[in-house]
Amino acid sequence: MKNRLGRLLWNVTFLFLVRWTPPRLAMPWRKLVLRLFGARLGRTWIHPSVRIWAPWLLTSGNDVFIDRGCQLYNIYGIEIGDRVVISMQSTLCTASHDHRVRDFRLIGERIIVESDCWIAAQAFIVPGVRIGTGSVVGARSVVTKDVPRMTIVAGNPARAVGDRKIEK
Repeated sequence: MKNRLGRLLWNVTFLFLVRWTPPRLAMPWRKLVLRLFGARLGRTWIHPSVRIWAPWLLTSGNDVFIDRGCQLYNIYGIEIGDRVVISMQSTLCTASHDHRVRDFRLIGERIIVESDCWIAAQAFIVPGVRIGTGSVVGARSVVTKDVPRMTIVAGNPARAVGDRKIEK
């Protein structure tokens, strides 16, 4: 019951105090509201259209950018490292339903995005996945397994298509 009331209060607050705010000018306000609901945010920029299920289960580091239309369905928690870009309309989904039981009970696990990663537009990350340091997830990819560090993945399901090499 406490969780449901928290989500109800968050959804009303989001609608009236966050969703309509100007993207650039009101970022300090959005961060304040998210922190009041328990989000642990470093220097993080979150577009006002980003949907966050439970801000009290969100942790992000410094220099994080979460673009418009993203869905952070963080029933089981999302942890984002430093210098991460999550491009428009991507979904990080920590929950699913167990199709092996009659009542389709909710199951899930935390998603971890380590530092220096880019999740390109409209990517979908399933519960329990860890995106390794320096990795890139291609646009519209569906990530169903952990991504090793400095790896580029793409496709549905996502598979390694290369190694990320950083030029100086």
